[in-house]
Amino acid sequence: MTYDRRLVEHLLPAVWDAEAAYGIRNPTAPDADMPKGSVDPKTAGTLFAHLADIRRGWATAPLTLGERQALVLRFGADLPDDEAGGLQGVTDRAVRYRCERGIGKIAAHLNGRDYVDGYDDLESAA
Repeated sequence: MTYDRRLVEHLLPAVWDAEAAYGIRNPTAPDADMPKGSVDPKTAGTLFAHLADIRRGWATAPLTLGERQALVLRFGADLPDDEAGGLQGVTDRAVRYRCERGIGKIAAHLNGRDYVDGYDDLESAA
């Protein structure tokens, strides 16, 4: 499995709210109004693996305290950047930066790579 920023952002609320998983749609599943067909068993159960991975990533990724706080306030408490910044004593721009770095670090950690600031795809950057 490869994790990108979009997927990490999509999964992060489930770290703090187990019921958030009920609202998360499996990105590999067909639309509900589509006819049923054969299912690829290699991708059928990825949602539960993603949920386990995001929790592991949150616990083990090398995040700073500020990044952890920003991610909890944004994705756990669903606060806007200005309110999260007020609670952290920083600007809303600093909160966005902390979230961006934190998400990148979690994605890189889950992919087994070192985080390089500003690079999402390390293979194309090399």
